Amino acid sequence: MKVLHTSDWHIGRALYGRKRYREFEHFFDWLIDCIETERIEALLVAGDIFDNGTPSNRALELYYRFLCRCAGADCRHVVVTAGNHDSPSLLNAPREVLRHLNVHVVGCMAEAAEDELVVLNDADGKPEMIVCAVPYLRDRDIRHAEAGETFEDKGRKLVEGIRDHYRKVGDAAMAKSAALGGGLPIVAMGHLFTSGGRTIEGDGVRELYVGALGQVTADIFPDCFDYLALGHLHVAQRVSNSNVRRYSGSPLPMSFGEAGQGKIVLVLNVDRSDVSVQEIAVPCFQPLATVRGNWTRITERIAELKKDSVPVWLEVVYEGDEVIGDLQDRLLELVDGTFLEILRSKNMQLVERALKRMAAEETLDDLTVDDVFVRCLAAHEVPAEQQGELVAVFREAVLALHEEDLRGE
Repeated sequence: MKVLHTSDWHIGRALYGRKRYREFEHFFDWLIDCIETERIEALLVAGDIFDNGTPSNRALELYYRFLCRCAGADCRHVVVTAGNHDSPSLLNAPREVLRHLNVHVVGCMAEAAEDELVVLNDADGKPEMIVCAVPYLRDRDIRHAEAGETFEDKGRKLVEGIRDHYRKVGDAAMAKSAALGGGLPIVAMGHLFTSGGRTIEGDGVRELYVGALGQVTADIFPDCFDYLALGHLHVAQRVSNSNVRRYSGSPLPMSFGEAGQGKIVLVLNVDRSDVSVQEIAVPCFQPLATVRGNWTRITERIAELKKDSVPVWLEVVYEGDEVIGDLQDRLLELVDGTFLEILRSKNMQLVERALKRMAAEETLDDLTVDDVFVRCLAAHEVPAEQQGELVAVFREAVLALHEEDLRGE
């Protein structure tokens, strides 16, 4: 059986205010073509389907339209499990209807391990594979809190709870295989953080539990799993250098830190317990680039990007020594009339100057919003006679924001 492993779609995610629905549409078009070209028979989506628990109507439309297209692409089975970003109840709500399209959804931990098993049949209706569709395991599902327990106790109980759940599901899968005649390959899914996993700054990967709790080692997974399809980490990677325990990574870059990073999906050729894995590159549907340095370097790099006439979203980090108070205006002038669009800019020179004015023992927690604003005025070298009026306007703006919060706007 040919199986495609993907995860962490994060449908509905925006990047510094820019909606990315067009990218998601292009990705789903490409994925359908990949399913047809590779003759994929089963699709596994290991969590974080949506970027949050209340996806927009357009995000939901993209999801359901894609599932319908899978049914028409001769992909016999789709297995979807929830991630930490997903609402279990939202994913589970239509699962009885989706089952008629051979779409199997597991949004939350089941009471019985057997209920997380999905038996995939071949074209003749004979059992061909067992999938242990384990969703994101929430703290309250796997750990019982006790008075007086230490931080270390909580960590140990979390890991033991995860280990125990995978063991039960693995045992149930082996029993199911035996009942069906034996010899069926067992593929497991999961959404968690394994120790040693690589992340990238700004990629939005949340701590699943408190601190380092719940970062499990590879030995918690039963040996009966012929392949482990994981989600949560956005960088495609192996677990403990195993070729059959893998994160597929996110198909789209989730931050500028992932710009230029190769994105993939994983195609499995499963023949009984023999699993070979092929990486297929996902095209870049919206180029991202970070431009950093002094003003000369920034202008040179933007000039180079202009020559390509490609619509690139930019992050600009100014690191020069010269004080540039009108950085935003200068940047907008540089990209005016081009295919380039600046989504984020950061003036490190001003940040460093503001920080230098803080006492060594001082932190942001020690400052009020007024203090921070006054520091920014000083960093911009705003004349003292103008500061009073600006502080008054700033306070009015802050007050207006508080009033909007109270009204629920």
